[in-house]
Amino acid sequence: MNRMPWLSASMMALFLVTAALARAGDNGGPCPPDSVRVGTTCVDKYEASVWQIAPTKKSLIKKVQAGKASPDELEKGGAVLIGCELVPDAQANYPENFPATGQWTPVAASDPPSPGVYAASVAGVRPTTCTSWFRASQACRLAGKRLVRNDEWQDAAAGTPDATDDGATTCNTSNPNTISPDLVLAGSRAGCRSNWGAFDMIGNAQEWVADWGALAPECNAAWPAELGNDLACVGALAQPNIPSALVRGGAFLEGEGSGVFNVRGDFDPSFADVAIGFRCAR
Repeated sequence: MNRMPWLSASMMALFLVTAALARAGDNGGPCPPDSVRVGTTCVDKYEASVWQIAPTKKSLIKKVQAGKASPDELEKGGAVLIGCELVPDAQANYPENFPATGQWTPVAASDPPSPGVYAASVAGVRPTTCTSWFRASQACRLAGKRLVRNDEWQDAAAGTPDATDDGATTCNTSNPNTISPDLVLAGSRAGCRSNWGAFDMIGNAQEWVADWGALAPECNAAWPAELGNDLACVGALAQPNIPSALVRGGAFLEGEGSGVFNVRGDFDPSFADVAIGFRCAR
């Protein structure tokens, strides 16, 4: 007996699709291919790279949002990698309609409205740094994701080997093969992988997480020394009466200071630096 005679075939199809989506992501279903399941959350495998994509490239945008775009598809589709201008292999600047405050304006003809900027989790490209918390958060949202939370980051990092940087396979904490340490390509250090399957949680780019707190010039004061891998913050960066956004993991130039317990709270959300990137989640 049909108990819902009012439900059309199209409405039923929509209901079934919605139900399937509800079972994915935070509800225990399979994660998109660009992420790994950590409990009930899909955490991106790789540090984010940010791409500017024309609104006419609708199929490419949908691939990014579904976690299925490859670097080759992005480049062939005309996507432009955004990041730091003053680095080796300099990247493009963020467009003017996507300021550091995250107060973006839509690109003409974008439907739905978008600034044309999207975060992706792909291996083999330089992670995007020189990015404020506001830009990172919005780039994740535009890609159908969000910034990973502090507790989720901590869980996802479990099992990441805390070994001396060998310049090839272990985590990038002080690259010995260059005169000046620098970022490596996302996922290129095969041994820098957590038990869950997330790469580069230690070193490479420090990573913004979603959580804010009181700005703390001595942000690691609450971490007992026996935990290890903690790093004193640089008080000179602190500004009074401004909240901080937490940064996790340590960077490519911090040596033993990088680690799964590295947490900093001395950066305001508008701060950007060559060493600070981010990671998204669903």
